[in-house]
Amino acid sequence: MKLATSLLIAVMLVLRAVSASAAAPPNYPERPVRLVVPFGAGGSYDPVARVIAVYVGESIKQQIIVDNRGGASGIIGAEIIAKATPDAYTVGLIGNNHTITQALRNDVPYDVLKDFSVISRLGVVDNAVVVHPSLPVKTLKDFIALARAHPGKYNFGSGGATGTTHFGGELFNSLAGTRILHVPYKGGGLAVLGLVGGEVQMMVLNMINADPHMKAGRLRGLAMAAKTRHPLQPDLPTTAEAGLPGMEMSQWYGFVLPNGVPRNLFARWQSELKRMVELLEAKQRLASQGVTAMFETPQQFHDYMKFDIETMRKLAKQADIRAE
Repeated sequence: MKLATSLLIAVMLVLRAVSASAAAPPNYPERPVRLVVPFGAGGSYDPVARVIAVYVGESIKQQIIVDNRGGASGIIGAEIIAKATPDAYTVGLIGNNHTITQALRNDVPYDVLKDFSVISRLGVVDNAVVVHPSLPVKTLKDFIALARAHPGKYNFGSGGATGTTHFGGELFNSLAGTRILHVPYKGGGLAVLGLVGGEVQMMVLNMINADPHMKAGRLRGLAMAAKTRHPLQPDLPTTAEAGLPGMEMSQWYGFVLPNGVPRNLFARWQSELKRMVELLEAKQRLASQGVTAMFETPQQFHDYMKFDIETMRKLAKQADIRAE
């Protein structure tokens, strides 16, 4: 009888522990939340992170601190998110930099499909083919002709090997029949500075970073690497219109939590983020920087990442793009 009672008490304690791990304290959050951005300040992830910090921070009545952890094409920051304590005080942004690295590299210390509790993509932004204005070209065809005539003379910048900007540049080379050399920087912000400063001559660059420099004359846009023209640059043709069909690259940004976060905190973040992207002011703030706000279910996000990895592997094989 005593043994049965002891076993019953032990089972009850285990069940209580499991129940506690599945539910968070009702007064969450009691302190600031860290939002890990796996790239340096000044890159395209920052505007999305800042919108989250402002609008969700106001709603949860706690500061959301944006923590830029760049390096290794986003791998370092993503690993920090994946291995964080699952108490929802460390949250993160990932993007298609992470599906590309998953598709091309064997040394990624996490599985983007298994090691995160994914909530939703929050935004998508198109890329443009841009060059330094010192180049004697006005159109995409001009640039392709110039690059073909001088193989190896010109360079394109990226925020790191196997990232979106690297993949975009190599895809351009493959489709255009050019040999523009890759120069990786330690982050997208530094790559943009290198392009504006003339260290490199070309990038396939997201509109968050490209648009203000095009408007200021510091960069020359040649085409949108997208199916449609962009409202911020309505006179800029698509790559298909400019004579290079198939040259399409977009950047997406998704919100994730470490695996094991209590269910009610997962639901809380899901609710807060959905509310944010439905706010007109937040949507307009993102749109002004070229980002189209969106929201989807965790399953849709997971399925899209799986599709994106498979797509990147196929494109990499077709274009002979490899991790450096």
